Amino acid sequence: MRTALVVIVVTLLAPACARTQTSLVNFDHLERLTERIVVGGDSVAIVHVYANAPDYRWVDAKESGPEGIACVDDAGRAAVTYLRHYELTKSPSSLARAKELLRFVLKMQADDGRFNNFIFADHTINTTGTTSATSFGWWAARGVWGMAEGYRLMRTSDRGFAERLRRGIELSLPHVEKLTAKFGAVDSVSGFRIPRWLLYGSGADATTELTLGLLDYYAAAKSRRVKDMIEKFAEGFIVMQDGDASTFPYGLHRSWETMWHMWGNSQTAVLARAGRIFGKRSFTLSAEREAVGFYSRLLVQGFLTEMDLAKPGKNKVFDQIAYGVRPMTLGLLRLFDATGKREYLVMAGLAGSWFFGNNPAGLPMYDPGTGRCYDGIRDSVTINRNSGAESTVEALLTLIELEHYPDAVKYVYYRKTAVADRENLHCALFRNGGGEELTLVLDTKSASLLVLEGPKSAAFRAGMKDP
Repeated sequence: MRTALVVIVVTLLAPACARTQTSLVNFDHLERLTERIVVGGDSVAIVHVYANAPDYRWVDAKESGPEGIACVDDAGRAAVTYLRHYELTKSPSSLARAKELLRFVLKMQADDGRFNNFIFADHTINTTGTTSATSFGWWAARGVWGMAEGYRLMRTSDRGFAERLRRGIELSLPHVEKLTAKFGAVDSVSGFRIPRWLLYGSGADATTELTLGLLDYYAAAKSRRVKDMIEKFAEGFIVMQDGDASTFPYGLHRSWETMWHMWGNSQTAVLARAGRIFGKRSFTLSAEREAVGFYSRLLVQGFLTEMDLAKPGKNKVFDQIAYGVRPMTLGLLRLFDATGKREYLVMAGLAGSWFFGNNPAGLPMYDPGTGRCYDGIRDSVTINRNSGAESTVEALLTLIELEHYPDAVKYVYYRKTAVADRENLHCALFRNGGGEELTLVLDTKSASLLVLEGPKSAAFRAGMKDP
């Protein structure tokens, strides 16, 4: 049993540029990844998939055979990022960039509502590749998310374009209904319950991206049909939840069958938002269960990237990527929206501190001066300094959201300096460059979180017999 705080040496000083810039959000690198082209007679924007250090020139995707130069996966999320920036700042340039990207997304939708993902260098569509074939899965989910966010924000200001988006969304809904028609079908894999009405037979991860779009569409259209889809998916996410604050796996929502991974797991964000919109307390409680029992442990004990719950103890810590940080951070912000509990704001800021050096490598992953986010942390000393579309977009979306909450964003410059475990207490001490401190405490006996700041943190630390 550990009773004393274990000291961790970290760099506490925030980057100088962060003290002079009014905003951390810098679109320069995303713009550098963007190219304006013509597809099917329409002027569109694409986001090149990869850009490698040191010169950050565009690099094609080839992991699964010839894939292409740009994809809906990135364009859809980039559109969401620009649209959220427009909504929160009223930036006309962000709205214009989002529309260019959404025109590309529309071009990639087939007549039956499914999507292709990649285009080749000659701007033809990759219709057969394993990561691009016409289907309704990951890239469709992100395409619908982007279109729905666009429809929600442009339905009164640009009715013509919004109508194009609405038609695209409606084309996709029969595919959603094919999934929700299986509602209630639950199988078992290695003793874990598996809801079969999610994408890929249990893909809660991909289905959350789709549901984020459905929530945006419902916010604009108030469709009972869409509400039914959202609620059925939410119930599926709850089926994929296991444990609680004191019982493994501590309230996490699995990603697919028995697997959990940090990237793309937006169940808490979806459940908190749906719970707030529909007044469904069970949704909000499920989101809180993950935040209290599991997110707190990730903040105290360190981020993971993957684990198979059927094979406990074989957890993967690396690679850590921006796409793992965004769902957790935004989930905590949506929980604050739903509950008003300040601890979720603090936790969101601490989660976002990963971008600024509060990570295993102790190095910044995002540069506000260039808008570049590195592609991942490979181990405790190695950063992948390439900076492709996904990392850039995920970082920007996270920071756009955090900056809307001043009581959250101030914690991105805190660093974990010590951790401690007792039988019922899991604690971490965080400090910023100005010497301010806080202690995050998970009390598993009462299933509660404590955020202790200033003198309260110091008193708690003294009680833990800090050497």
